[in-house]
Amino acid sequence: MSKVESSLAAAEKPRGFVDRLGDAAAAEERVVGAVGKVYEKWGFERLETPAVEFTEALGKFLPDLDRPNEGVFSFIDDERWLSLRYDLTAPLARFAAEERQSLPKPFRRWQTGTVWRNEKPGPGRFRQFTQCDADTVGSDNPAADAEMIAMASEALEAVGVPRDGYVFKINSRRILNGVLLGAGLGENDTKARLTVMRAIDKLDRVGIEGVAALLGKGRKDESGDFTAGAELDANAVKTVVDFVTLPTESRSAVLEGLGRIVGGNDEGRAGLKELAGIDAVLTALRVDDKRARIDPSVVRGLEYYTGAVFEAELTMTILEEGRPVRFGSVGGGGRYDDLIARFTGERVPATGFSIGVSRLVAAQARLGLGEQFAQTPPVIVLALDQERMGDFFAIAAELRAAGIRAEVYLGGAGMKAQLKYADKRNAPIAVIEGSDERAKGVVTLKDLKLGAALAKDLGEDRAAYAKSREQVQREVARAEIVAAVQQMLAR
Repeated sequence: MSKVESSLAAAEKPRGFVDRLGDAAAAEERVVGAVGKVYEKWGFERLETPAVEFTEALGKFLPDLDRPNEGVFSFIDDERWLSLRYDLTAPLARFAAEERQSLPKPFRRWQTGTVWRNEKPGPGRFRQFTQCDADTVGSDNPAADAEMIAMASEALEAVGVPRDGYVFKINSRRILNGVLLGAGLGENDTKARLTVMRAIDKLDRVGIEGVAALLGKGRKDESGDFTAGAELDANAVKTVVDFVTLPTESRSAVLEGLGRIVGGNDEGRAGLKELAGIDAVLTALRVDDKRARIDPSVVRGLEYYTGAVFEAELTMTILEEGRPVRFGSVGGGGRYDDLIARFTGERVPATGFSIGVSRLVAAQARLGLGEQFAQTPPVIVLALDQERMGDFFAIAAELRAAGIRAEVYLGGAGMKAQLKYADKRNAPIAVIEGSDERAKGVVTLKDLKLGAALAKDLGEDRAAYAKSREQVQREVARAEIVAAVQQMLAR
């Protein structure tokens, strides 16, 4: 082995990180651009914060004061721990506290950026990904929560999700608190409360009978494994079961049912008032029950949200092993009224929503959404004479001036290899101006997409394929190249 070979670095990337090229690299940017336009239309101001924060600013994500590198990527600088941001909420909290004297109240911002998580990677689970958040800091009005839902609804439609292809599910931590208090679980019964929430979260998987078992003594699954329950008595189990099985087709009907369940409980009544306020604003904004519904079975995030909680779910299906499966959640949010308390000691109300940009891009690809965002591959201008590169660049410049993506081949290969290059670039059209074309004042346009389709359909019938060449390529006057390319692209 030579000295040079022995010093070569391995061409590999760390687990949990991905490279993206071309359209894949631009897809997230296009989604964020469309979402950001909606947020700014609603009056939200864009904020950018550093990728690195002091580790203590991350709050709940700080696992170990001595070596805080579990869950976050951290390092020491000037004897202080720094970390790559884990989400966009912690930087917002720090910014809102640091600039609280100069910011308008309430403060409304949207932000996008890369976040990093020092966690075990897996299928669809990355250590670096993009988030896009919107938050209102300083308002305890339920209208702020309703605005988040309505605005996020418009944002989903802006990236190609049809109006009947998604639903927002809404619940309230205060409603659940009221139900749990009515079931005999106080604020200090932390373990039992968490067990109840985990049981409710399993409703789709284990059914209502399974949830009831987990609320009581426990449940044995099909494999024989036993999961201990919350040990609620029969009346308490019935209260929780009645709560999570309320029909959700109508927000007004759910509110009426919740009123019966929470009864005279102060915490439950406060949550009911909150949800009624959200419903009133959504109704005024014409966000109907099909797009946003109150669903008591939503418990994700209720351990840290302080009031309303909502998640956006795509209702469109994909086929997996021949079975239709919903794509699922693409974003979530809620009210968290202790956002900046760890910096200022003051409880400041806040609500927000986060779109999972990477997951939404994956949904676009798998569900065929957002085709208007797809980037058209470039037209390739072949370079058949190195002495005439200026002429070829002039053709490409004319096409670009008309809004058509175009590039000139810059390698040193012949026509056959250049056409192979155009195929690899998924180019729709190749422009050919050889000496014969130049003498006649024309160019040849080769429709590569049509050629590939004909080749596939005609198979081994070479005679038929040769005859089809007149469909695949045609000569046009050099002066008419832009109009002819536009016509071919429009087909």
